[in-house]
Amino acid sequence: MKVTILFPENPNKGGFPLAPPVLEYLAALTLRHLPDCDVELIDANRTKVDPEALDTDLLGISLMTPSAPWGYRFADRVRARGIPVVLGGIHPSALPDEARAHADAVVVGEAESVWGEVLDDAVGKRLRPLYHGQRLALDDMPPPAIGTLRGHYPFRGVFTSRGCIHKCSFCSVRKFFGDTVRYRPIADVVRDVAQIPGRIYYNGDDNIWGSNPDRTIAMFKALAAAPKKWWFGQGDLLSIERPKGDEMLKWAYRSGLRSVWVGYESDDEATLKAYRARGKQGRNREATLKRIQDTGVEVVLFLILGGRQGRIEDFERAMELSDRLRLTVHPILLTPYPGTELYEQYRPHLRDGLGWERYDGVHGVFEHDDPRMSAGEREERILRLNRDLFTWGRIRKRVAQIDHKGFPVAHMVAFMKQMAMRRGFRRAYDAYCAAQG
Repeated sequence: MKVTILFPENPNKGGFPLAPPVLEYLAALTLRHLPDCDVELIDANRTKVDPEALDTDLLGISLMTPSAPWGYRFADRVRARGIPVVLGGIHPSALPDEARAHADAVVVGEAESVWGEVLDDAVGKRLRPLYHGQRLALDDMPPPAIGTLRGHYPFRGVFTSRGCIHKCSFCSVRKFFGDTVRYRPIADVVRDVAQIPGRIYYNGDDNIWGSNPDRTIAMFKALAAAPKKWWFGQGDLLSIERPKGDEMLKWAYRSGLRSVWVGYESDDEATLKAYRARGKQGRNREATLKRIQDTGVEVVLFLILGGRQGRIEDFERAMELSDRLRLTVHPILLTPYPGTELYEQYRPHLRDGLGWERYDGVHGVFEHDDPRMSAGEREERILRLNRDLFTWGRIRKRVAQIDHKGFPVAHMVAFMKQMAMRRGFRRAYDAYCAAQG
């Protein structure tokens, strides 16, 4: 039997050269259940793929919301040739009835508990419309099947936990993985990191600090004792303010952490409360950011702009925040994803007729009461802001701000990421201007 697992095309071209973690992990699950299976992995962002020429017995596609339309179109054309298609991921889990119209089977939730059953049913030609995955303990997971994905990827990812204790209304990850944190055995994490080619990797956890500082410190110590590799990930600020925050930060650095993306969300208290994101910020955010920087770790701030309670001045304040702190700021437009509390809250205000590909953080997908905050105005401002945040002068100042203790890896990773973002944002803004005539 041949199984093809496809990562769909992203509507926003470009991006960071990270191998999609879901591909090699699903390949490992497949080969553990069917060792003689022929597994083909395709990243449609790197490899041109023709649905009319695809040669396989089963196609699996993992979908996020912006990639759903592309994935649906591709699945429809493959199914028309008589090849069964299984859809999974966050978007089909939120909207399984929608996904069922484009698939022979839909996996709702996490795949581990049902993927073997899906494969057996595909072999027996008895696929069911829906499979409901359960949230299992993470103590029996195979290492990703590195080497099964063609192409050059400078970075690969691992995950050490699933779930998030924070209650942010816009977060689809928490709704998918749960609001308690499940941890992988530390030995398994060290094993997976050791097999990653190259010296730099990505920790794909929703919060690299987790909710159990003792376990997190133990994991960082184990990684620090292993052959040296460097890594980057994303985390909150509250964890660093807690009693063991300094020790956790010390061992994170020693384990190889050189860059962390922080969910800063907004510098407006009312907005943070509206998003239920205030609790993860801690009491003194700027002091905590400085503590992270002083360790030798680059900090990148995620900002969310353009919500219905937002103001036009917020776009200018984002630039001021970046310049004042000399930190990389990555702003996006607020996007209410299906399955989140925010989606239900914003449902009456969603613009009619928009495809899911517009739910990408750079399109205005809902109406705003302020005429200065029209969808078009928000789109132009977010694209212009991202272009202007990544000038040569600003990149140089931000990289120079990283503490010398992180040299050269933190500086190199920061420069590579910011240059990739500079190229992508400039292309996006030029394309927008060309489309406007």
